[in-house]
Formats: sequence, structure tokens, C-alpha cells
Amino acid sequence: MTDFPDTGALITVRDWLRFSVSQMNKAGLAFGHGNRDAWDETVYLLLKTLHLPLDRLEPFLDACLTEEERETVQQALEKRILERIPAAYLTHEAWLGDYSFYVDERVIIPRSFIAELVINHLNPWIAEPEEVTSALDLCTGSGCLAILLADAFPNADIDAVDLSTDALAVAERNVNEYGMTEQIELIHSDLYDALDNRQYDVIISNPPYVNGESMGNLPAEYRAEPALALSGGMDGLDIVRRIMSGAASHLYPEGLLIMEIGHNREALEAAFPQISFVWLETSGSDEYVCMLTREQLLPLSAAMQ
Repeated sequence: MTDFPDTGALITVRDWLRFSVSQMNKAGLAFGHGNRDAWDETVYLLLKTLHLPLDRLEPFLDACLTEEERETVQQALEKRILERIPAAYLTHEAWLGDYSFYVDERVIIPRSFIAELVINHLNPWIAEPEEVTSALDLCTGSGCLAILLADAFPNADIDAVDLSTDALAVAERNVNEYGMTEQIELIHSDLYDALDNRQYDVIISNPPYVNGESMGNLPAEYRAEPALALSGGMDGLDIVRRIMSGAASHLYPEGLLIMEIGHNREALEAAFPQISFVWLETSGSDEYVCMLTREQLLPLSAAMQ
């Protein structure tokens, strides 16, 4: 780890903003945990660290920082730039749309494209959101997608499952903060193992899907996240296969399975050539999130008998 440059000449927010963007770019940091580049990351870290509104930078650009504020900002920047700790872990906050969630190193940082689909009530694939009475979030992590499900489908009981007890502790904190303890049940389970005969109108999952080669090439920021939440085996589909093979048994007739699979579309279609996947349009691509009906999944369930 190299020493941090001298910051004695940095007085204003504008000074720290310019300096931080330069240092992040010089260090070759990786982004993608909510911010797209060094500018967005710096603006977020400065405003959050200084307890300023996240949607207003301009009025504070020429404000002078106190000595205590300079020390606090420098500590945050050193951890981000020198130690490559993601900003969300430094602020203990991550956003999906207008929803904020508590996060720490026990969970993957929320960034699922499924979120925007759920916020829009899975329209047009679910015509009547009020008629959804049950939904399952597999590999819930911080509980973020379960909370979005509960908000989008207020008449639904939501089960949120994770293998990690650490992740479930974070999810419990978020569920409590959103006041959804009556609607969301957190379940410690290896996918469907603890669900008995429960059935759902909708199952969603943002499972571990990073393949073996990509796991070995992840930048430091992504290696800071739990490997359990990232690694999907050699081809990235180990957990995806298990989710698909068990889904039909836990879906009502005409129920839907929606999964995020990252860059694995080609591998997934090659692994299941008999299935016509529906690929959902998101802000990122039409190749990251797929949808299957219970009827499409029944043959996989039968093959597992």
C-alpha cells in the first residue's frame, strides 16, 4: 500500500472533489457498486461523509472544511483508494432506485436489474399486482429485493431465503427499518430445502453467477464482497441449475420464475436448449434477466424425480 498524497492545500469541497477524482483515476479503481465513475463516486462519498444532501452539490462547492471534516474525508478516501473498499461499505448504504438499504461486508452490494422490474410491478407479465398473494426471493442477501417485492405487491406474503446467516442478519435490519416484519419472513435455507411444500405466484432470484475464470479476474472492490454471493461454479450456472430444477414444485400454476444471470445468457441457453427463455428488457440490457413459467419448468422438475 502506498502513502496517501499530502492534502494540506485542500481547503474547499471543490478542492477535495478535484483531488479525489484525480486520485481515483490514477489508482485505476473499479466501479459498478452504484456509481459509474470516479466523479459519481467522489460526489457521493463527499456528500455522505460531510452529512450533506445527496442531491445538492453546487451550493457547497466553495465551502471550507473544518480540520475535523478534512480528517474524516481523508480517512474515507484512503480506505476507498488505497484499500479499495467499496464506497457502500464505507457509508453502510446502498441504493436501488429511490430505496436505501443498510449494507456491510456480510452481504453483496445491491445492484440487481430485477429491482427496476419489481418496482414496476413486473408489468406486463403480472396484470393484477393486487392478486399476487405470495412471492419468494431466493438468495436474498441484504433483503433488498424482498422489500421491493413487499412494496410492489402489498397483498403478498414474502419469503426471503439465504444460506448465509450473516446475510440474514443484515436483511433483518433492513426489513425492520422498512417496517415489513409482518409481510416478510426471513428463512435460513439452502435454496428450497427449508421451504417444505410452500408455493408462490412469483419466484425471483439474483443468485451467485460469476464463472470460475471471471472469479479469478475480479478487481479488488468485488473481491471485498462475500465469495458465497458471487461464485456460480466453473460455468457460473451451478446455483442457477438448482433454482430452475426446483422451481416448478414451488410455483402455482402459471407462476413465474425471474432470474438474473449476468453475462451467462449464451451458456444458459446452451445448457438448456429445450427451453425458450424470455429475456426481459432492463436499463442494462435484454440479456441479463430471464423469465420462465411453471409450465416450462415442469419437465426439469420431473427429471429430478
